[in-house]
Amino acid sequence: MSEQDHPLTDMPQLLLDGQLCFPLYAAARMVVNHYNPLLRPLGITYTQYIVLLALWESGSATVGDLCRRLYLDNGTVTPLLKKMEEEGVLQRSRSKQDERVVTVTVTEKGWDLRRRVKDVPGQVGCCISLTHDEAFQLYTLLRKMLGNMEP
Repeated sequence: MSEQDHPLTDMPQLLLDGQLCFPLYAAARMVVNHYNPLLRPLGITYTQYIVLLALWESGSATVGDLCRRLYLDNGTVTPLLKKMEEEGVLQRSRSKQDERVVTVTVTEKGWDLRRRVKDVPGQVGCCISLTHDEAFQLYTLLRKMLGNMEP
């Protein structure tokens, strides 16, 4: 079949520029790419960074809570936590009441990383060309979207 048999506008729902998913995906990748050179010298990845952000808020959390909070599945989080434990950033322990429940706790090395990354959000924020109000509006819309899409 030739291109003439497939008009470019016969399915407008399939145009790349009409997809909400694409600018979300591209923007997320670009933001994470700004984090990587700042986190790499500290020996952590972006995914490890967001795990630490969640843990620093309370000092500890269950693996299930981390999965829900970070919108990640157990198959992604468990190997990540294992590697972070091997690096001494956190510690995992099984609940005595229910061995299926694993609690993750920040170690001293993990708390030291908190001090070392404190300027990272501001450095990345400077690379994003949004006003404070625009960034807050985008954040609010994305949180609303995530809330409506929870499994």
